[in-house]
Amino acid sequence: MLKSFVIMDKKFLISKINRLRKEKNAVIMAHYYQIPEIQDIADFVGDSLALAQQAEKTAADIIVLCGVYFMGETAKILNPRKKVIIPDENAGCSLADSCSAEEFEKFIKAYPNHTVVTYVNTTAAVKALSDITVTSTNAKKIVESLPKDEKIIFAPDKNLGDYINSQTGRKMLLWEGACHVHEQFSLEKLLKLKSQYLDAQILAHPECKKPILLVADFIGSTQALLNYSEKSEKNQFLVATESGILHQMQKQSPKKEFIPVPPDDSTCACNECNFMRLNTLEKLYECLLTEKPEIVLDENIRKKAVKPIKKMLEMSGK
Repeated sequence: MLKSFVIMDKKFLISKINRLRKEKNAVIMAHYYQIPEIQDIADFVGDSLALAQQAEKTAADIIVLCGVYFMGETAKILNPRKKVIIPDENAGCSLADSCSAEEFEKFIKAYPNHTVVTYVNTTAAVKALSDITVTSTNAKKIVESLPKDEKIIFAPDKNLGDYINSQTGRKMLLWEGACHVHEQFSLEKLLKLKSQYLDAQILAHPECKKPILLVADFIGSTQALLNYSEKSEKNQFLVATESGILHQMQKQSPKKEFIPVPPDDSTCACNECNFMRLNTLEKLYECLLTEKPEIVLDENIRKKAVKPIKKMLEMSGK
């Protein structure tokens, strides 16, 4: 009886969310790392690049960004006249937190005459200090498009920066930041899993540490991992990225098996971002109802931050 009640309650909650977004001309955007219920109710689900592209061209009056705080900021930077709200303002990002604008500005000044390339996982204030913003989808392409003798600062993810250096032959100066999720993958546990699933391919996000990337069969952004798993002739995959993507992988390839790679310091079988998991259907409903928490940015910072994002979108070719 209790299980039946919970299912009915969830259906009722979803119906209220659907009514509110229609009444308010709101669009719900969700990152692949959100819980399945939010992914399923969203108007659009994607990685950081796709969310930025969708935010730029939406006709909605309200954007509900179900992800982490910097994603809401990016949507607001691109849509200053639209209201951008998020289910939980405490949904931060370890990468963004690792790179404060004050410290990063000092870093830039210490290395003059460098082009500043920053990962999208940064605050609006850090983007405002940047020349180009990138995502894991387009970082290699954008870095390769710069002159070979260009001096480049890359921040904040040292693992992604190191991977791009290895792929392009560049010697970018790297900020010492990392994603707490991708840093925690255990090579030992991955190899143990591989011994159990001998035919499985290892899929890894470039934010992972080098030992994980060295044993991977395919390295790519969240979207690239999803596309690869769908097209591959293989039927089993060991996935080294935030486990939320497994929901979309399973939906697109229901006959295939996806096994999450566990973190090093946990008995949990999967690796989840605690910030991403702060968002729930209940919070999504509340933020649509109250139109809060709202993303509010200093206009001077916004105007500076929009330039590197626009440059990224132009260079991405979409």
